[in-house]
Amino acid sequence: MASGKKGIIERLNAGEVVIGNGGFVFALEKRGYVKAGPWTPEATVTHPEVVRQLHREFLRAGSNVMQTFTFYASDDKLENRGQSLKISGTQINEAACDLAREVASEGDAMVAGGVCQTPSYLSCKSEIEVKAIFKKQLEVFLKKNVDFLIAEYFEHVEEAEWAVQMLKASGKPVAACMCIGPDGDMHGVSPGECAVRLVKAGAQIVGINCDFDPETCVKTEVDEGGNCSCQGLIDLPEFPFALEPRILTRWDMHAYAREAYKAGIRFIGGCCGFEPYHIRAIAEELVTERRILPSASEKHGMWGSGLEMHTKPWVRARARRDYWEHITPASGRPKCPSLSTPEGWGVTKGHAELMQQKEATSSQEIKHLMEMQKKAKSSA
Repeated sequence: MASGKKGIIERLNAGEVVIGNGGFVFALEKRGYVKAGPWTPEATVTHPEVVRQLHREFLRAGSNVMQTFTFYASDDKLENRGQSLKISGTQINEAACDLAREVASEGDAMVAGGVCQTPSYLSCKSEIEVKAIFKKQLEVFLKKNVDFLIAEYFEHVEEAEWAVQMLKASGKPVAACMCIGPDGDMHGVSPGECAVRLVKAGAQIVGINCDFDPETCVKTEVDEGGNCSCQGLIDLPEFPFALEPRILTRWDMHAYAREAYKAGIRFIGGCCGFEPYHIRAIAEELVTERRILPSASEKHGMWGSGLEMHTKPWVRARARRDYWEHITPASGRPKCPSLSTPEGWGVTKGHAELMQQKEATSSQEIKHLMEMQKKAKSSA
């Protein structure tokens, strides 16, 4: 750790609330720097200024963790399904570490190196082959001396265990997050059993991230209750280009932060769809517990108090907590349903459709997938 800064375990053991960052992949896709589909982070090399700026916005919003933008930065993902970048995984990972450290040094933030699930695992590659992929990223994280490590966005606990085992060998603290709901991983391993296995593999922090709404994530971490599609938002027909009506408000984030805190969760952050204002809402909700407001709150009156300065009287009347705490936002789309039917194809590791390849997806393969989609919809 940088001089004077406490590490992640030291902070959590002291009862502090650590706030993570948000969703770089979705945020930068909407800004035009990440391609939906491969979702790879070459922007760390091609457009470092935008990655740096997003880190800085999360820092100002209250984040204590600058996670390296290394999601899907493994070589097998960078070469998957016709993608041919002239940038190596090592270049991307090194640039990501440098950017995260640069911004972390501007405030009270730690740098976390992150790895995630791989195409190789879905293609049934061996444990040795998959661990070699994680090892290559880990070598960069050690070279750049990140403060701790995160294994995130894993659908299969077995692959998450392999990642944790590899990361643990570094001697640095390891957090592990799975993108699962109350029904467990893609092979039906319950959330509780996943947590036990990750701790045994060497994780000191375990949790849930992505694919499900905050309420479901908290429920999954606490009591495993509920009944959801196994893959959450990825199964929604709106994924990924029509999810905007589902984006949560800053007031939803207040509720999420409070429920997470009440459940005993002390490392709270966000993933896909989380913008800096969502992270700021978490920091503002927990201002009493954390005893600090983020810099970005200078431009945001608590519970809408800034609206007292509005020119319109009916808007000034909304400058109060009880108004925003009980708001039920309308979509403004009268012909849209409130819910949609998930496309649960029921495929996972070992199924032919999930075998990955370097070659681009062919028109014949697309035709086959359309037939599968039609079948899935008819049986939904």
